Amino acid sequence: MQTIIKSKRIVTPGGLIDGFIVVDKGIIVEVTGNSAQYSENDLMDMGNTVVMPGVIDPHVHINEPGRTEWEGFTTATKAAIAGGVTTLVDMPLNASPVTTTVAAFNEKLKIAAEKIHCNCGFWGGVIPGNENEIEGLIARGVLGFKAFLSHSGIDEFPNATEADLRKIMPILAKHNVPLLVHCELTDEEDRAMKNVRSYSEYVATRPKIWEDNAIALMIQLCEAFNCRVHIVHLSSEQSIDQITRAKQKGLPITVETAQHYLYFCAEEINDGETAFKCAPPIREKANQKLLWEA
Repeated sequence: MQTIIKSKRIVTPGGLIDGFIVVDKGIIVEVTGNSAQYSENDLMDMGNTVVMPGVIDPHVHINEPGRTEWEGFTTATKAAIAGGVTTLVDMPLNASPVTTTVAAFNEKLKIAAEKIHCNCGFWGGVIPGNENEIEGLIARGVLGFKAFLSHSGIDEFPNATEADLRKIMPILAKHNVPLLVHCELTDEEDRAMKNVRSYSEYVATRPKIWEDNAIALMIQLCEAFNCRVHIVHLSSEQSIDQITRAKQKGLPITVETAQHYLYFCAEEINDGETAFKCAPPIREKANQKLLWEA
C-alpha cells in the first residue's frame, strides 16, 4: 500500500529539495532527502518534474445541473486535475436549481457523485426567504454561504438585503461557518450606458462607492453578530483602510482580490473587449498599484 515518489524538484515550505515523498494508504507520511532506505525498484521516479502540493481553488462556478453547457463537473474537474488543482469549491448560483435549498443541494450531489475527478466542496446560497434552509444545508455539509448585495446576474439568485442578512448571520455564527459576500450596494443614480461597447462607461456604471458602502455594511454586521465574513474579489482600493481597521479590531473578517484586478487595468482595455467585462469592474492603474501594496 506504500508509494514512494522520487523527484529532483519537490516543493516544500523550505524551498525545492531533491528527495522522496512517502505515501501510505493515500496519506503523505514523510518528505525526505534521505535515499539510503529506498531501492530503485520501490520508486516512482519523476526525474526533474516538479512535484508539489495540489492547488485549492475555492471560488469556482461549475453550473451543473441546469447549465452544464457553460461548464459541468466532468469538464471542470478534469481541467482542474490537468492544471494541478486537486480541490475545487463550487459556487451556488449558476446551477439550476440554485443551491439555496436542501433539495437542490441533494440533486447537485447526486449528479456530482458520478462525474467528479478531483476533490469538491460546495457553498450554499443566501437569498431572500431561505433562512429556514440554512441549518439543513450546514448539516448536509456545505462549507459556507454566498450572498450578493446587488443583482447576481441570475434571476433565481436575487440579492440579499440587510434585513435578510440579519436573520441569517446569527445562524451562521452559531455554527461557525463563513458568509462570502459579493460587495456592491447599488444606489438610485441613473448610470445607463450610452455606448454599450465603451469600457470606460461600463466602469462608471459600477463605481467604487458601491463596494465601499457594501463593505462598510458587512463590517457593521460582522461586528454585530460575530459572524465570519469573507469579502470576495475586492476591486476598490478605497476600502482597504476600513478592512484593515476591522481586522485590527479583531473582527472575523477576511478579504480576497482576484488575478484580473492585479494584472489588468482600465486604461489598457479597449472598447468592445468583452473578455474583460466582470463585476466589480477592472479599475485604473493607480487603483491596481494600491491593491498590490495591500
